[in-house]
Amino acid sequence: MRSLTRIEAAGRSALLSVRSYHVDLDLTTGPSIFRSTTTIAFDATDPDETTFLDIKPETLHSAYLNGRPLDVGALSDGRLPLTGLAARNEIVVTADMRYSRECEGMHRYVDPADGQVYLYTFVYVDNAPRVFACFDQPDLKAPYTFTATVPDDWTVLGTSAAVKTGPGRWELAETPPQATYLTALAAGPYASFHTEHGGTTLGLHCRASLRDSLAPDVDEVFEITGQCLDACGRLFGVEYPFGKFDQLFAPEFSVLSLDHPGLVLLRELYLFSSAAAVSERETRAVVLAHGISLMWMAGLVTNRWWDDLWLGQAFADYLAHRVSSEATRFPGPPTTFAVRRKAQAYVADQRPSTHPISLEGPDVQTVLLEMDRISYFKGHSALRQLAARVGDDALRAGLRIYFERHAYGSATFSDFMAALSTAVGTDLSGWADKWLKSANVNTLWPEITIADGRVRTAAICQSAPDTHATLRPHTLDVGLYGPGEARTTLRVQVEGDRRPLPELAGRPAPSLLLLNDGDLTYAKVRFDAASLAALPDLLPTLAPINRAMVWCALLLGVQDGVFPPADHLALVCRMIAVETEPSILAEVLEQARDDVADRFLLPEERPAALDRIAESLRERLARTGAGDERQITLFRALIGSTAEARELRGWLAGTGLPAGLTLDADLAWRVRYRLAVLGALTEAEISAAYDADPTSDSEQFATKCRAARPDPAAKEAAWNAIINDTGLSSYTLWALAEGFWQPEQDELTAPYVERFFATMPEAAERRGDLVLDVLLRFLYPRYAATIETLELAGAMLAREDVPLPLHRRVTDFTDDLRRVAEARDRQVRRTTAMSR
Repeated sequence: MRSLTRIEAAGRSALLSVRSYHVDLDLTTGPSIFRSTTTIAFDATDPDETTFLDIKPETLHSAYLNGRPLDVGALSDGRLPLTGLAARNEIVVTADMRYSRECEGMHRYVDPADGQVYLYTFVYVDNAPRVFACFDQPDLKAPYTFTATVPDDWTVLGTSAAVKTGPGRWELAETPPQATYLTALAAGPYASFHTEHGGTTLGLHCRASLRDSLAPDVDEVFEITGQCLDACGRLFGVEYPFGKFDQLFAPEFSVLSLDHPGLVLLRELYLFSSAAAVSERETRAVVLAHGISLMWMAGLVTNRWWDDLWLGQAFADYLAHRVSSEATRFPGPPTTFAVRRKAQAYVADQRPSTHPISLEGPDVQTVLLEMDRISYFKGHSALRQLAARVGDDALRAGLRIYFERHAYGSATFSDFMAALSTAVGTDLSGWADKWLKSANVNTLWPEITIADGRVRTAAICQSAPDTHATLRPHTLDVGLYGPGEARTTLRVQVEGDRRPLPELAGRPAPSLLLLNDGDLTYAKVRFDAASLAALPDLLPTLAPINRAMVWCALLLGVQDGVFPPADHLALVCRMIAVETEPSILAEVLEQARDDVADRFLLPEERPAALDRIAESLRERLARTGAGDERQITLFRALIGSTAEARELRGWLAGTGLPAGLTLDADLAWRVRYRLAVLGALTEAEISAAYDADPTSDSEQFATKCRAARPDPAAKEAAWNAIINDTGLSSYTLWALAEGFWQPEQDELTAPYVERFFATMPEAAERRGDLVLDVLLRFLYPRYAATIETLELAGAMLAREDVPLPLHRRVTDFTDDLRRVAEARDRQVRRTTAMSR
């Protein structure tokens, strides 16, 4: 489909102002198609001009402009030309639309547990025309009224209050002005819970088969929701602006959340049907806070064009971690961010597709390709750095000015910076240019000389890659630890490539000099030799935020080839024995397995390394009491690390489990998945386990287990389904891809490396961009770190028929693989040199 350009949007915005939408949906017309009738009232400043309406139907039945029929055959590339406009206009469009299985337009899901049907719209960026006719751009905001016909036992939800007006007939109240991509409607036999908070009706909804899973957590979710609504209201100086607030756990959802005014859609990942680790509950609180902050940062003030979409999302991520840590029972989100999401931003920022936080896209598709971990997580980090630079009071004042000036309208990043500059009393454009309009990441490291046990000279050095040579201003703390229990922090401003630290001259030589103490800035941090030697003993004594920051720095060191993977894993074994922070345990253990052991470590060293980690986990679990919030995290890591099939089968039989731990459905499937990878689980056992509990979670686990079995027939069946079966749901597709490649099965899957690069250009054309993006994360042959793989990737990328989204992701993942290959080569050369 043709993508709307910024120039086209500006022209249409200058010509049109939209007064209202009325969208009537008939959702009873069958399993494939629904009927959509849209009435739009709009004005035109120049009736002699022509424009177009956006609609992507299965069949366009009719379109009447001011009572005059339009030629529906003129529809092309999702655009219906509009000519003969009046000063005031009304257009009525009737069309049949197709349901989606890939979260494009109206998603339709059939619950395998009971056969019930559930619908919800996914109109985020470019998908609203798959549900209703519209002028699909963010600055043409207008009030909406939705009506819907559904089966009589269904519930309908939307961005405004919904009322049942007759058998199977629902009407939603008119909304405040909102953008097309912020509209939402859901329908089905959803189970619902309600409460009141400060005069706002709160709702929680899920499919009926999961009611018993949601019910125990309703009070917790409502409590966090109320706390975050109050905190955001205080921060922004504006009470929650949309009357009611519903949160729906959407089945088969492709993203973590979609945050429409008054109705947030959440992935069912955050609806815990089994025992959840405290780190998972913390993550859910962060996701809830993210959606709540966007009620203001996107709903109340909407970006004028898509290249400012990053601002709301980056602020939402920053505020989600801050608000949830300050207002809820979870103190750890900033620590979790430092060890998890920030690490993901650093990786993305060093890939070939790196880009500035502030986007500049000529059309919608280009902007969407660049809405990634840089936009969200580096953007979050830049805003945290901004708060450190200007202070919280100035940041809060700037936000309030911004909302006072632009409430219920649209605005640009320049408008935001103008508000903040007013609050601060100085022009921040220079800071913004270096932080928001330049790409890649700086590296900071200390230079320190010691004489007679005292600091003689010290400095902070900064570098940038040759291809992105911007040196940014950094506000950061320098931490000095030891000798003994001494600890001092020093706030400094780093400008340019070297910042002397005369403040340290004459002080006792620290055991550990820690740059970016408190994780205030965004930069790769290196350690001097003495500090690196002291880390194993001092790391457990640091504050959680600093332990998280150090683990992130060490992982980046592994990826850059300056910290040996074996040393990282040895430190992980020591960490397992003493770490108390649940999120650090969860993230470092996952990184140690998925990144370091599975990829960067030499393959022949992997089994022994995993054995050492597994033994460390067994020892920690043996002294972890029943009910300890860390027990689930440790046990999950042990499942993924052990190669002992007898141990795994014992757990399935209920023997040898840690004291007080119950093997619930989730843990049992994790055990089966590990057995499948090891070749110790049969197809019959997979089928029997699913038949005993035919839920959607079981369906995905069973699919993943089948793809993971080291059986040639199982691999071929999984591959053919991934490449050729367009009828698969996105979740089934991803489960197959996630299970397919296994480090233990390199020899078996080696022929599929070449097949991946040969077949993906054609296969990619059959998938939507959103589904394809997640698919490639799993299906790229990430363990095959050989020259042959890099050459195959290069040959594919040279082809002219490679779709842009595929080209971009394969380019990035190939660069990641090149890093793995180079790191492994360094290890070989290091081992060879040591043996001489």
